[in-house]
Amino acid sequence: MDVPSPPDADGYFGEDVASRYDDPDDPSNSPVAIEPMVDLLAELARGGPALEFAIGTGRIGLPLAARGVEVHGIELSGAMLARLRAKPGGESLPVTVGDMSTTRVPGEFTLVYLVFNTIENLTSRAGQAACFVNAAAHLAPAGTFLVEVENPRPEDLPLGERYRVFDASTTHWGIDEYDIPSQRTVSHHFSLAADGHWRLESTPFRYAPPEELDVMAGEARLRLVERWAGWRREPFTATSPTHVSVWEKEA
Repeated sequence: MDVPSPPDADGYFGEDVASRYDDPDDPSNSPVAIEPMVDLLAELARGGPALEFAIGTGRIGLPLAARGVEVHGIELSGAMLARLRAKPGGESLPVTVGDMSTTRVPGEFTLVYLVFNTIENLTSRAGQAACFVNAAAHLAPAGTFLVEVENPRPEDLPLGERYRVFDASTTHWGIDEYDIPSQRTVSHHFSLAADGHWRLESTPFRYAPPEELDVMAGEARLRLVERWAGWRREPFTATSPTHVSVWEKEA
């Protein structure tokens, strides 16, 4: 599979993406989507500090901080971080610039969390495993690491097929390109811009089934304590499109 080169120093999350990341018309940015996320994260923090890997524009970190949780973040993209800083409360939120798989933040946390498929931005098994190790290193004993990510089902592709359309409208086409042997995808987005021209953005990912993530967690001395299909604790099944998984650090 040919993987597109990052467009700028911020990788695939430069100013063009950051400027559209908080689109109010995106259902993932609606209060209906965000409030149950913040509810569960605040509960898991148990009154202690929380660390968000890839905090981005503060879409989740800022409302969680507004609940009284001490929130810290790690973020690689300067463009995304600039958007966070421009929001109310964003200037005072402690954020360390760096890679979530290796960057360390001082202190211990009762909760480390990583949402919205972002672990797939680490496009190797070694990088994803390092992310689990880094999360465990930040956790206090009995602290928890939460990951929200898709439940990949490449076996649903017709034999020999590499492409799956996941969205189709008059203004956007989304197509995932699969390379099953490497567990890698490139997500292609064709979007109609305001000037009437179509724009293509292609971003690489690495998917991993839940059982593989559990192995990575075990290597980091984390044990699975919960797995739901969504933020409202819906039961997880083999056909659930996503999962919210919680691993606990050994005491």
